[in-house]
Amino acid sequence: MVIAISGIALAGVGIVWHQQAQQENEKELLYIGEQYRKAILSYYENSPTGVQQFPKTLKDLLTDERMPDKKIHHIRKLYADPISYGKPWELVRQGDQITGVYSSSKTSPIKKNGFPASYESFSEATSYQDWKFIANQQQTNPEQKLLQQTIPKQ
Repeated sequence: MVIAISGIALAGVGIVWHQQAQQENEKELLYIGEQYRKAILSYYENSPTGVQQFPKTLKDLLTDERMPDKKIHHIRKLYADPISYGKPWELVRQGDQITGVYSSSKTSPIKKNGFPASYESFSEATSYQDWKFIANQQQTNPEQKLLQQTIPKQ
């Protein structure tokens, strides 16, 4: 009898622990995805004169060598996907250029609301594959845009 009750209690603890771990991984996915989105946007915005380009590989974000006089680091390191446990990131592409990343996991997210405005569509996601972190010019930091508008060019 005691063994049966202990087994049921341990099963309940295991379920709670699994959900907590998944929630932590979701937080990490949101953080890392945002780091990639910002890095891809930075790469695009810091293109040398001429046509703006997105990176062709994620490694391009580590050290941008498109300008001969300086190297830019758009991201500190290449982060692993915290949800798909070692599988590579899926890439959103525009031709041969990367515009975003997303997880390959088909698991359903626990988080369904409380997303920042730029990720409101995540609330409708049926799997983590629907959480796409895509860089586009409309998602630049509003404070940075305000600074750019108020600082006179010299």
